Amino acid sequence: MRLEQSLFGTTFQNPVLLAAGTCGFGREVQGVVDLESLGGLVTKSVTLEPRQGNPAPRVAEFGPGMINSIGLANPGAERAAGEKLPWLGANLGRARVFVSVAGHTAEEYVSVVETLEPEDGFLGFELNLSCPNDARLQGLPFALEREALSRVIREVRARTERPLLAKLAPNDPDPGATARAAEEAGADGLTLVNTLPGLVLEPETGDPVLGAGSGGVSGPALRPLGVWAVRRARRGTSLPIVGAGGISATDDALQYLRAGASLVQVGTASFADPRAAARIVAGLAAWGRRRGVDSVKALIGEGPAAGEARPGSPEPVPDPVPVAE
Repeated sequence: MRLEQSLFGTTFQNPVLLAAGTCGFGREVQGVVDLESLGGLVTKSVTLEPRQGNPAPRVAEFGPGMINSIGLANPGAERAAGEKLPWLGANLGRARVFVSVAGHTAEEYVSVVETLEPEDGFLGFELNLSCPNDARLQGLPFALEREALSRVIREVRARTERPLLAKLAPNDPDPGATARAAEEAGADGLTLVNTLPGLVLEPETGDPVLGAGSGGVSGPALRPLGVWAVRRARRGTSLPIVGAGGISATDDALQYLRAGASLVQVGTASFADPRAAARIVAGLAAWGRRRGVDSVKALIGEGPAAGEARPGSPEPVPDPVPVAE
């Protein structure tokens, strides 16, 4: 089965990428991961100023998943431009790179993009508009306020011609409408989903297991919600979608592709098995050969079936989003 696709003005040799926050800037995992065998990677989120991150402990396991509150620790835009991107440009040729960008205001996103834009070594930007574990973030993430989301995308769009991915939230009751808003504002693609806000307590004391209190839930527990969000977004937009959330095996990636994603990102699984993404690449190729599928593009869901809402038309009443009470 042919795994390559043409997206965002370039060719991805396969649909499997490493997710933001799980592989640093690539160099950190080069000794255990063959980055050039993957479709690409998304760097750690870059903010305007350096951040030390949230207090420890920052990561904890629970049952079917993981919760983390890293706090977007990163070297800041200037050091990322001067120290991190040059390594990517010098060492990666086949793997496509998106730089994750985060900020508290639209102006901060713009400043980061303006700082990084002149550099080589990456294809485009993934705008982290849905981070649930930034202790300094006040109010709702941009992805849950469509006017704010649209403003960030429009402002960044005016500063770059590189492909823009808008990373959306899993706790959005109407991902299709948010996807349309992102498309209208100038996004070239979408990433769904980010981690889900959550809280894990020590049973004996009632204290949070994370130093910052609450954090972002990832891993297998997030996958059904991620697949649901991708399908809902696919009904609302024609933009390419990158599926993320709980992908640790070939069957997980296939679910996202069937729901309408063109690419997938592997995140939490890489902590347990740094070669998980490479296994999924091989698994997809083998799966296609066994079933006589010519191209991965044949697996990608195209949106609603007959009688369902089409992009730009009113959607049916959304399926209920699981909400913890």
